[in-house]
Amino acid sequence: MTALPREVFKWLQSLDLTFPIRNIRRDFSNGYIVAEIFSWYYPQDIQMHNYDNCNGLPGKVGNWSQLQTFFKRRNIEIPEELMEGTLHCKTDAAELLAQYLYTKLTNRKVKRLALDYDIDFTDHSYQLSLPKHARSTASTSVKNNLKITEFLTAPNIITCQQKAQEIIHKHIQHRQEERLEEPDHFDIKPSIGQRCVRRPPPANTYTGEGMGWKDQSQAASRIPNTSSRKPSPDKPSTVRSPVGNNVTFREIQVGQLDHTSQPAVRPVASLSSSPVLPPISGRS
Repeated sequence: MTALPREVFKWLQSLDLTFPIRNIRRDFSNGYIVAEIFSWYYPQDIQMHNYDNCNGLPGKVGNWSQLQTFFKRRNIEIPEELMEGTLHCKTDAAELLAQYLYTKLTNRKVKRLALDYDIDFTDHSYQLSLPKHARSTASTSVKNNLKITEFLTAPNIITCQQKAQEIIHKHIQHRQEERLEEPDHFDIKPSIGQRCVRRPPPANTYTGEGMGWKDQSQAASRIPNTSSRKPSPDKPSTVRSPVGNNVTFREIQVGQLDHTSQPAVRPVASLSSSPVLPPISGRS
């Protein structure tokens, strides 16, 4: 849980509020103390007899709706996520709202400490402090992070299903991150593809793989052009490759048959062919 900074806590005490703040998450949820804080800076716009210090959901929703109307009239920008999280007593929502009001109303900056987790109004930071066998499952995560007041304020079934699916998706994502960070604990063995050694392809080859078009053009310019000269059949020619090795080859000249000067060759009758027999007559 995000701790309330000391300067913010002293600022709240200096306002001489009607009710002392003991549990900021519970005390800020109905919006009565938030309205009393703004009444010190805007006494003509906020009158405290219009707000009710109650614990019921209808009274809380009524107080926050009046505050939203005041924020729009005065062009005070407060994130809606902070107000909804404070109304539903979400984790770290009331603390962040108090710091936001301190910076808005006093024009001062809060010295925030570096956190080891992202603030998403869930109990993920608390789950990390627990041992692995005591952490919540997917159904318990939905139960802890989705309040019953959210179903009452927004009774739309599709909206509630989307919120539950988002919580389950975050829970699965956190579990996958744990399996990647500690594979030995979950007895995860690497696959054959992960075990094999992958090496980069060799550069500066004749095929040009692993080289850019500039390197290929430079390598082609370093290869000597042997098409214009004819190497001697007795003396082998040597070509230096871009890699640096000497490649030796010898040209072999083979005489080909000239079909225009040679007579046509006709096939000879086979000796195994049977002779022609005389016609058979009726006389013996």
